[in-house]
Amino acid sequence: MIFNLDDSEINDKYKLMAQTIIPRPIAWVVTEDEGVVNIAPFSYFIGLSSNPATVLISVGHKAEGVPKDTLANIRKTKKCTICMVDENSLHKMHFSSKELEKGVSEAKEFDIDTETLFEDYPDMIKDVPCAYFCDFNQEIDLGGGSTIPLVLNVKQIYVKDEVITDKERITIEFNPIARIGKSYAPLGEEIAPPKIP
Repeated sequence: MIFNLDDSEINDKYKLMAQTIIPRPIAWVVTEDEGVVNIAPFSYFIGLSSNPATVLISVGHKAEGVPKDTLANIRKTKKCTICMVDENSLHKMHFSSKELEKGVSEAKEFDIDTETLFEDYPDMIKDVPCAYFCDFNQEIDLGGGSTIPLVLNVKQIYVKDEVITDKERITIEFNPIARIGKSYAPLGEEIAPPKIP
């Protein structure tokens, strides 16, 4: 079956891409504005480069068409903290995707504990395996639509001591949660690559 995206509804395009580009890692993004901590997950998230260390997240708009708080806050403060999600955080991460009124903190609404690692970046979610502290680099204009890709420069990376198995070689092992179509799944099982002859 062929789907012509020019003739497809926006929701159908999302369903097709979300269920065929799998798995998609989750960026659990913390931003702040006027003392209000905003926490929201985004599964359109990818590493772009390690030199310079750069990631991309795509952030949309609320139902009424105004920018989501994450987008508005990054535009204003030029900062965010991206936390990786493991199974211990799955429920709170999922609840934090609920659209709340501007000025209402997901941290308070869903009892998500945070901690300050760097004074000049938003808090990190407590007990996550890994977090990226990022500066805004640029928006990408896709020529219309309501989703805005944001390029972010990673300035600091936190990794929980318990998931570092070899500090000299920087070997990190944890079971990140990713979006698999409409569901979530841990990505802990590894398959060794075949040997190249």
